Amino acid sequence: MLKIFADRGGTFTDIVAVTNNQTIIDRLSNCTERFLIVPLPNQEWVIVYKLLSENPEQYEDAVIQGIRDIIGISGNEPIPYQTIEVVKMGTTVATNALLERHGDRVVLLITKGFKDALRIGYQNRPNIFARQIILPTMLYEQVIEVDERYDAHGNELISVNTEQTKQDLQTVYNTGIRSCAIVLMHSDRYPKHEQQISKIAQEIGFTQISISHQISPLMKLISRGDTTVVDAYLTPILHRYVNQVANHLPNVKLMFMKSDGGLTDAEKFQGKDSILSGPAGGIVGAVQTSKRAGFDLVITFDMGGTSTDVAHFKGEYERQIDSEIAGVRMRVPVLAINTIAAGGGSILHFDGSSYRVGPESAGSNPGPASYRRGGKLTVTDANVMLGKIQPQYFPAVFGIEGNLPLDKEIVIHKFTQLAEDIASATGNYRTPEQVASGFISIAVENMANAIKKISLQRGYDVSQYVLCCFGGAGGQVACLIADTLGIKKIFLHPFAGVLSAYGMGLADVRSTRLIGVEQPLKPAIIPQLQQLMASLQIQAQSELNHQEEIKFQEEVIKKINLKYEGTNSIITVDFTSDVTLMQHLFETEHKSRYGFIQTEKLLIIESISVEVIQKMDTPEEPVIIRKLPGEETPQPVEIVKMFTGEKWHDTPIYLRENLQPEDSIKGAAIIVEKISTIVIEPNWQAILTKRNHLILQRII
Repeated sequence: MLKIFADRGGTFTDIVAVTNNQTIIDRLSNCTERFLIVPLPNQEWVIVYKLLSENPEQYEDAVIQGIRDIIGISGNEPIPYQTIEVVKMGTTVATNALLERHGDRVVLLITKGFKDALRIGYQNRPNIFARQIILPTMLYEQVIEVDERYDAHGNELISVNTEQTKQDLQTVYNTGIRSCAIVLMHSDRYPKHEQQISKIAQEIGFTQISISHQISPLMKLISRGDTTVVDAYLTPILHRYVNQVANHLPNVKLMFMKSDGGLTDAEKFQGKDSILSGPAGGIVGAVQTSKRAGFDLVITFDMGGTSTDVAHFKGEYERQIDSEIAGVRMRVPVLAINTIAAGGGSILHFDGSSYRVGPESAGSNPGPASYRRGGKLTVTDANVMLGKIQPQYFPAVFGIEGNLPLDKEIVIHKFTQLAEDIASATGNYRTPEQVASGFISIAVENMANAIKKISLQRGYDVSQYVLCCFGGAGGQVACLIADTLGIKKIFLHPFAGVLSAYGMGLADVRSTRLIGVEQPLKPAIIPQLQQLMASLQIQAQSELNHQEEIKFQEEVIKKINLKYEGTNSIITVDFTSDVTLMQHLFETEHKSRYGFIQTEKLLIIESISVEVIQKMDTPEEPVIIRKLPGEETPQPVEIVKMFTGEKWHDTPIYLRENLQPEDSIKGAAIIVEKISTIVIEPNWQAILTKRNHLILQRII
């Protein structure tokens, strides 16, 4: 049987398969240039495979094609679903639709008088000196103002004008819109009117009905409304993609990664839960593998082709309720991930006076200049120029036919031309390799700043943390990032190049329910909170109990979101019946994050949440045994030139598959894997552990 874990990224789609099928292993053993096969202690193997997310000349969907390639069937044959136990995946389909504004047509139904509330928003000015304010594009196409109203205490001031609402909805339906978002004042607490309108929309024939009290049952009309509109906008396109995958995999258990780091069944996967689907898999993979390696304080660093995602871990996953993604306010629990537009595919610019890296990305088509599709220079090309990426050790999957290696000649030509352009514009001549190194320095600084936002700026000393580096491009800059931040140790899992996909296999099934409270934190409210949490737990468990065929252990986590009265800065702490303890936990975190506490201020319970976790069976870690005497040192397969620290170095290249436990390599050096490249800078050394983990340590 096969277990498939997949992450469809912006540039590459990563697939990790776990199987005990000897026939598949025997066949793939003859294709080791494309597949990485690693034995596990329990008579199973891990298969690692990487392919371009977009290759229209070769295939329609990368995940389905990857499964076909592993099983060994052509594009016309049906996939033998009997051989597949489960498919767990993350996808950027909804994320890309949001970024590119290619979702479904949506009508917004909102309380009369608030037609423009979501457009007005909170009147934030991210760039306070901008003379022209450019508002983000609204996701809804039309607005229906509903003549209804509850007050803040639940008194019905105006009942729903059902006839007018039905007439307005029918008019919109006749224009071809099939998705609606229902957002009414105070409906997070008093949902009766939303339920009435939802029934009308269902009778008319709307196929997607997103109701705010179900999507985001919290205060704040604007962010609750935005979240509901996002769900209505993205869920249809997401369901079409899910159905497309499911049609190729009939009778196969299909699960998707949610933005909060938990898995859910395909039919329950919604637009509001999908925005960080891929990055969430990376965080889970990084945290779980780091914990297995003995690290409890972790900075995760996921550098892919299009973007870089960073997160902080100190004993538990960090989540946030309020977030803004692609210009849209969201109010649902998501993993606290800081994403910047800097990856291997980030396009390099010279604007006449300074170097620029991104935010535009070359993607997978046309991709970087070295991909042989006519692309522009990118961060990946800069590393090719510097010798940190050696084309002969990179998969030959480029060009129109998808069978050529990286093109180093075009990279040298383009950087030579760029160096001449810079010299003409500034009078400052730098060699092509110095230009490439300059662009890398800027990219590294941008990524290091992203890590500072989730660590140093929140009171955490990153020098005490391990940098868990992964993603297809992460190993190329790991040492440079750590040097910039003062981090002394780097952890690289053997599947670091596909850790987001591997994380899908390490994740648990999770269901979270939350509800707004907005009451002072006092002992008298504890019984009410306990009753609410019991209700939330039943709701969460009812979603998961359908999966009776899976054996699991269940864990329940209860959280309370607190803030000072008159503020919006929410801090999440564990819920207990001890008010004093919760107050202490809040003040400790507030002091660490903001540098002060205000004991004279009342603590307000903004909301509470209950998370029910079903523990899943996860793949074991590969173990390797040293076969050579301890005094024998690893031997390089080649010596190449690498430019770093403003000079060229004679740099040995090692194949990771040839390394053994306790092997130690001092930089400058390059370790090549089938799925990524690890650059060891001159002031660093790498040590291989018994579990095939690479630990990079700075040489004092």
